[in-house]
Amino acid sequence: MRIVTGAIVHETSTFTPVPTTKASFYARLGVLSPDEIITKLRGVNTPTGGFIEGADVHGFELIPTIMADAYPSGPATRDVFDAILEELLEGIRNAGDIDGVLLELHGSMVIENLDDGEGYILSAVRDLVGPNTPVVAQLDIHSNVSHQMVEMADVLIGRESYPEVDMAPRGRECADVLVRIIREGLRPTMALHQIPMMWGMNQVTAHSPMKEAIEELHRIESLPGVVCGSIATCFPLADVPDLGASVYIVTENDQVLAQQYADELGAWLFHRKASWHFHMLSTREALATIHTDEKMPVIFADRNDNTGGGSPGDSTGMLKTFIEAELEDACILYIVDTEAVNQCMEAGIGATITLEVGGKSSPLQGHPISMTVEIMALSDGRFRYHGPMLAGLEGDMGPSAHIREEGIHVLLVSEREQPFDTAFSETLGLDPRQMRYIGIKSSAHFRAGFESWAGAIHVVTEPGVHDASHVSFHRLSRKIYPIDDL
Repeated sequence: MRIVTGAIVHETSTFTPVPTTKASFYARLGVLSPDEIITKLRGVNTPTGGFIEGADVHGFELIPTIMADAYPSGPATRDVFDAILEELLEGIRNAGDIDGVLLELHGSMVIENLDDGEGYILSAVRDLVGPNTPVVAQLDIHSNVSHQMVEMADVLIGRESYPEVDMAPRGRECADVLVRIIREGLRPTMALHQIPMMWGMNQVTAHSPMKEAIEELHRIESLPGVVCGSIATCFPLADVPDLGASVYIVTENDQVLAQQYADELGAWLFHRKASWHFHMLSTREALATIHTDEKMPVIFADRNDNTGGGSPGDSTGMLKTFIEAELEDACILYIVDTEAVNQCMEAGIGATITLEVGGKSSPLQGHPISMTVEIMALSDGRFRYHGPMLAGLEGDMGPSAHIREEGIHVLLVSEREQPFDTAFSETLGLDPRQMRYIGIKSSAHFRAGFESWAGAIHVVTEPGVHDASHVSFHRLSRKIYPIDDL
């Protein structure tokens, strides 16, 4: 059995100034040959890592094409997208006779003048392989799922955890289902229910109420005739017609039953629409709620400057608050500022210099903060994730610096990435576990590596390009809660 695989992955914010180039799609892993894809991602917690595991277990030949995985940013131009898509299609053509296709996608890719990147990719693949070759794709939990995506794929399987620690297991599930289609004659029927709702920040799957939503999904998945099901909480920073949460259910040769269960779960989720939202404080307001006897460290997670959602990563609101509060044993992870990093590199470890930190990508990100700092450590930015998220994957933050002013430590980086665990910080001599106050530019993925030992966590809002006051929608195809009163 010969299965071809490829990845074109991008979570696209239509509100960020961060551009997406062709190089962006290869920045994280580099341009990999087919053999390198297998070698680099075997045993790694990514969807393709799960595909590789499935190939090993089921004994099929996995034929890689491309691994194009851009970090979240703005829409790519059409010529960039077309070139990468052609790489995937050429790889499929060159594979010869194949029995199926496994794709690693995201579910919220927006291209210049093309709202539904994944729908277009799946359509192009379907046109190439024909109607009888099964196509199975793995999606992020933060997908804006379209009818075209559902129509063009035989099976879509979304992640069930946030933080997304189940990437390899969901990839393995894709491989398992594909094998059932080919070897056992499974005839999947998939149905979509688009919920008129934008999900809020209450979506951490280890906690209520999201925990109960996943349990309800699993209850439906256990029913007779159901192959698998997924909840997509949506990616809320894309002004596109298909923005919104959704449910997609796969049954065995029963389209009516698939739609029935998708509609039932969609209604269950929409009935609880207010439960998925909570009010976010500013860092200053959250800091004022901290009691002197509260268990430390306390983490402040800046949702608006989460680089994992496409933000520039250089907003200064949280840093300004930390400095004005004269905090001790405090750190900020991370501020993207290549200019400041270069100054640190020139001065060297142990030097004391004055820097203008952050606030360089957009006026909406706040003003640069003048700091007189000691340079504690420097790095080329290379490391390997501890996990569980992206466990075993090599990371590269680019040239980086650990600076300190009084009791406040800041990690300056050249590449945008949110802190999934403490691995990178430790390469710069900073152990966040020893801090009392930790500022993180992330919405929830940091929890995978930080929550088990944190004293308290506050998701906060600071001025930035993704602040609600700068995000407005003009292209939605339907009314959406809570934008509209539904």
